[in-house]
Amino acid sequence: MVGVSSADPSEARIAADAGVGGIYLRRTGGSTTVYTSGTLKDLRTPQGVPLAVAVDDEGGRVQSIDDLVGDLPSAREQAAWSVDEVRRLAADRGAALRSYGVTVDFAPVTDVSAQGDEEVIGDRSYSADPDVVTEYAQAFSAGLESAGITPVLKHFPGHGRAVGDSHRGPARTPKLDDLRAEDLRPYEVLMGDGRWVMVGHLDVPGLTDGEPATLSPAAIDGLLRRDLGFDGVVVSDELGGMRAVAAQYDLPEATRRFLAAGGDVALWAEGGHLARVLDHLEGAVADGSLSEARVNQSAARVLAAKGYDPCR
Repeated sequence: MVGVSSADPSEARIAADAGVGGIYLRRTGGSTTVYTSGTLKDLRTPQGVPLAVAVDDEGGRVQSIDDLVGDLPSAREQAAWSVDEVRRLAADRGAALRSYGVTVDFAPVTDVSAQGDEEVIGDRSYSADPDVVTEYAQAFSAGLESAGITPVLKHFPGHGRAVGDSHRGPARTPKLDDLRAEDLRPYEVLMGDGRWVMVGHLDVPGLTDGEPATLSPAAIDGLLRRDLGFDGVVVSDELGGMRAVAAQYDLPEATRRFLAAGGDVALWAEGGHLARVLDHLEGAVADGSLSEARVNQSAARVLAAKGYDPCR
């Protein structure tokens, strides 16, 4: 999944023609041209596979179509409402997104956090209480789903109590046992039913051995898939510019490591790197550092999530 500018509809068409699995609509200034142009509706690869069209539309500091349909309150503000009100809010927002051709929303934030409003997670979190997070993230997810939008739970295994900001450098969570007691509880309830999970660039003591969770087999294949039983689509947090990953690995190698660890949809914000990433991945399959079976498993999972049967 590659980023395209909200100001330039041609980028979305070029990405589709290149055969990517999805595009992420990168907000460029205040432009909404890519939404209003009609370009996003029914985008497909040359093979006829529908593209996933994704946005970051959480509310508050992180939203995409507020200039078109109005402001979406932050998660922390939403938590002062009833769950029914939040479900209706998300359903209305989802319907607006769907009308423009969006299919995936990187929301709701499922992080458990007591951070101040302006910190990295802050008011993007519903609450410091995992039960409140679960209740409201469930309502928001259900609202999006009712409008035909796939919700993405993030940032697994929990950025809300981490020290550091993964945009700027390493971010370390509490120990794994502490995450199990609080941060992982919403995922245990909310996963499934076609929802995706976004893995954050989080170092988890006792699990990832200093690596970001996005690149860690212990975090994805182990904790998320084996221990928690998730067999849905796993998407990375942004791999190309966030310093928790980019300071250690270039984009092609970060993408390989994410896929080898059990991830499905590698996300980066700038689309111009596609050829060198694909060259690197093809070389990795040839030398055995990325198994063909692992690639096929993810391909099948993503096609199923899109409702696409290549044999029909």
